[in-house]
Amino acid sequence: MRINPKTCRIILLQDWFCRPQSSLCTTGTSYLMSARLGRSRRSLMLIMCPIKVELQDPGSVQQQLLGPVKELTWKFPQMPVEPTSPPVQFQLREPVSVSSVAATCDENMVHVQVKKDLFGSGELIQASDISLGGCGVTGEDSVAQLLYFQSYLQACGSQVVMTNDSLVYSFSLTYIPRAISDTSAPIVRTSGAVIRIECHYLRLHNVSSNALQPAWIPYAATKTAEELLVFSLKLMTDDWKFERPSNVYYMGDLIHFEASVKQYNHVPLRVFVDTCVVTAVPDAAAAPSYLFIQNHGCLVDSKLTGSSSRYLPRTQDFKLQFQLEAFRFQQGDTGSLFITCLLKATAAASPTDAEHKACSFVGWCRWRGPTVSCLPVLSSGHLLAVSGALTPWSQSAFSVSRHPVAC
Repeated sequence: MRINPKTCRIILLQDWFCRPQSSLCTTGTSYLMSARLGRSRRSLMLIMCPIKVELQDPGSVQQQLLGPVKELTWKFPQMPVEPTSPPVQFQLREPVSVSSVAATCDENMVHVQVKKDLFGSGELIQASDISLGGCGVTGEDSVAQLLYFQSYLQACGSQVVMTNDSLVYSFSLTYIPRAISDTSAPIVRTSGAVIRIECHYLRLHNVSSNALQPAWIPYAATKTAEELLVFSLKLMTDDWKFERPSNVYYMGDLIHFEASVKQYNHVPLRVFVDTCVVTAVPDAAAAPSYLFIQNHGCLVDSKLTGSSSRYLPRTQDFKLQFQLEAFRFQQGDTGSLFITCLLKATAAASPTDAEHKACSFVGWCRWRGPTVSCLPVLSSGHLLAVSGALTPWSQSAFSVSRHPVAC
């Protein structure tokens, strides 16, 4: 940069300075200014000379400034590597079903019981958050933590559907949780739920909870009673629970019999064994024979032989159980015995009479010299005392107390 002294101007300034809008300040020209203060503090000498500035190419300047440089070795710092976590044995706990709602359907009402721990998570619900079809809680047990609802079948938003054989009343038990606090804690810890409750009633049957005792006898029951009475005589096991699968017995065994009648739609019936005869062949009239039940229901085997044959006390009117001690015929023994019994039934409400009874002799007789000492007991479901005397030629001199019939 060079300065030509011939082109310089010297200006004496007094109390003013060069401003941007002054004519002394010319745009587009650069000046080198030097100022010198005079003796007076209010005067200033300004020398202005135009300067010629030569600009060079920025690229050439950059090349001159850079020159040979060293290789840059600085790098950005790297993030530290996090250690790898070991595998964790984790299994998401699935919610389990809980039995927290129970319902009972009556003749015209439904009763619902709800546990306050509805979801089994330990969080107790509020009674105001749950309803049965829009109906609120009708009772609460604070000790057992239970809520109770009660409604008629046609109330509390119930819906009724009729199928081919049933009437179905449906209810909706709705739980909508409210926030713990609307301002400070607008949160809930349980989910909403809708539980469906149904009451089914048969259309073609009596829906009353009380037993119905009709005062009439239907025609079908009358025809069944007149035309169909099914009797059975079975060999039973020693505990009387099942039918015996085998009919083989040994001497000294007790043969257990169970006589019964099918009631169907009949009025309650009581079965009796009128007679029973044992033969060596299937013919009941063949000889030899042994009639061990006779006289319309008297089991006389224990009376004639001193065995333990007897009737058992009745447990049901349409069944009669008795036992016979095994034996064989002294003559004509074929290894088999055929037992033929005549069964009959009467109304259970009918009293016992001389032609409808079941009695047996339970006791024993012992010979003592020329006399016989006997302690017989006549049984018809219970023991009855019998007193009397026996002789070798006559065994019928007995007086029976508290029994309507005698064998």
